Amino acid sequence: MADLFADTPPHDPADQPRETVADDAPLADRLRPAALAEVVGQEHLTGPDGAIGRMVAAGKLSSMILWGPPGTGKTSIARLLADAVGLRFAAISAVFSGVADLKKVFAEAEVGMLAGRRTLLFVDEIHRFNRAQQDGFLPYVERGTVTLVGATTENPSFALNAALLSRAQVLILHRLDADALERLLAKAEALVGRQLPVTADARAALVASADGDGRFLLNQAETLFDTEVGAPLDPAALGAFLQRRVAVYDKDRDGHYNLISALHKSLRGSDPQAALYYMARMLTAGEEPLYVLRRLTRFASEDIGLADPQALVQCLAAKDAYEFLGSPEGELAIVQACLYCATAPKSNAAYKAMGAAWRSAKETGSLMPPPSILNAPTKLMKQIGYGEGYAYDHDASDGFSGADYWPEEMAPQTYYAPVERGFEAKLRERLAFWDGKRREMQGR
Repeated sequence: MADLFADTPPHDPADQPRETVADDAPLADRLRPAALAEVVGQEHLTGPDGAIGRMVAAGKLSSMILWGPPGTGKTSIARLLADAVGLRFAAISAVFSGVADLKKVFAEAEVGMLAGRRTLLFVDEIHRFNRAQQDGFLPYVERGTVTLVGATTENPSFALNAALLSRAQVLILHRLDADALERLLAKAEALVGRQLPVTADARAALVASADGDGRFLLNQAETLFDTEVGAPLDPAALGAFLQRRVAVYDKDRDGHYNLISALHKSLRGSDPQAALYYMARMLTAGEEPLYVLRRLTRFASEDIGLADPQALVQCLAAKDAYEFLGSPEGELAIVQACLYCATAPKSNAAYKAMGAAWRSAKETGSLMPPPSILNAPTKLMKQIGYGEGYAYDHDASDGFSGADYWPEEMAPQTYYAPVERGFEAKLRERLAFWDGKRREMQGR
């Protein structure tokens, strides 16, 4: 592997002093945790049984990729990891850094290593580095010059090189739940010395509107703290003040989940009147219409599927219509999608088939397909039997060859079992016909 950064002369890496936060710094910065135990919402990683907790207890870190939504603590965790195990902390952002910055960081890390001080290199938005730049990290990670902690909001399996992923542990950070966000608000109130000027319902709506992003929540709270507000704001006044739609929730913050559950089950039970009522409750309370559309779209695949393939089309068309028209005109398209889903024939056969196929793939994922259906683009592949004996279905009189497409070590499986409703009734009949012909042609 070529070392892209080896030609840079070393610098004298004076240890960076611990960052001090000014009194007028943003609230989110002033509330940064001072220890891993203070990080909220990621106890599955930072707790004693979590991957990070175990590494810190052992006093030895492996390189890692922190994958999670914005505002969930990736940067804070990286800084605290360096402190916890006594590593020098260096940070760069792939958004603002280039090859010259990386050369300097690696040169300083090498000097630090010679002085007996290893470096934790935190790379924010690491997925934004191109493939060649990502490869350039490898020799420094392999030699132990740096312990790499990358942060990304993108799926690492798509955004990062396989070689880099093989040398780092991927740790998934959760979107902050309501309890974690409430704890952040309580910390903010303790620091500022007064309560947020909102009612209990508006407070719950503020938490829900953050959508798991702690930084966003604290920024919104800071806006409220910095403004003189007379009477505590209710949800409608809060939405107008922040210029952002916020939904109304019960004081115990279960309202959001109760209503979406009621909507989903009313749709599943083919009750368009109840489904429309619960959807209206959500939208008139200020719920984001696109969130409702995402749930309807999920429902169209999970609970209708191929019993009526148009349900998914209707939901996606409603999304396009809403984005094109905006509110309130576009909400009529959401109503149409809701009513279509409620009145459509129901089937979870596709949903069940997915679960069964995924389990089977995990159990038998290394089995080779039969040679007859493998492509043979080279002479060698043809010589070893790839593609030999393949039955081209279009050559059969009825377009059906009846061939066996399963690995030789695996018996044919049945994952998808259509119900006798809607379009799936026709699919059920068609599959039964093909299964009978297949058994007849294969002598089973």
